[in-house]
Amino acid sequence: MNKELAKKHNNLKIRIPMYFFGLFLMTIGIAVSVKSNLGVSPVSSIPYTMTCVWGIEMGKATILFHTFLVLIQILLLRRNFKPVNLLQIAVGVIFGYFTTFCNYLVTFLPTPSNLPIRIVMMLISAMIIAVGIFFYLPPNLMPLAGEGAMQAVSQITGMAFSKVKVRFDCTMVVISVLTCLIALHSPGSVGIGTVIAAVLVGTLLGIVTRLFGQHRDRLLYS
Repeated sequence: MNKELAKKHNNLKIRIPMYFFGLFLMTIGIAVSVKSNLGVSPVSSIPYTMTCVWGIEMGKATILFHTFLVLIQILLLRRNFKPVNLLQIAVGVIFGYFTTFCNYLVTFLPTPSNLPIRIVMMLISAMIIAVGIFFYLPPNLMPLAGEGAMQAVSQITGMAFSKVKVRFDCTMVVISVLTCLIALHSPGSVGIGTVIAAVLVGTLLGIVTRLFGQHRDRLLYS
């Protein structure tokens, strides 16, 4: 029994750093996508819209959005909501501060003026986000509130998670576009980069997982 506990303890010493490393990489990718000014990923579109429309710093907007998504889960699941999932708010706070820090880091990069460089930055952003997810998901700790909300909808409706995700992402994009069109008379947080992120991140994640998944899992579950 002591050996089993020791194994679990050692496993956590790998899972926790891997989890936060993945989260940090995801926020770097988001910051690069913001810098490219071609639109951000669907899940980040709402916080970025809040930044564009109301001037709320994006890290704080991310925290508010994640808190709102946890409230949605509580309303949907009611008695079935597990109190431990309130930790998603804490993860959202960390994710928000990571976002603030990474947005600060990219301010040192020159603002690109021509389209090819901006597209390259968007592609780099998609790759970094995919690698971040590659490290963030397998430790199987606390999901981000977006995924928690999708899981809640899937649980209530019986719809497959993959289908819920597509509808969730589309809803976020539509809300962002409508809000920006009304308030700013422009698409705002949504652009070609949003489409690239929606299509490319999952594809790149699959490629990275096929190439390096075994090495990661060997480290994770050794």
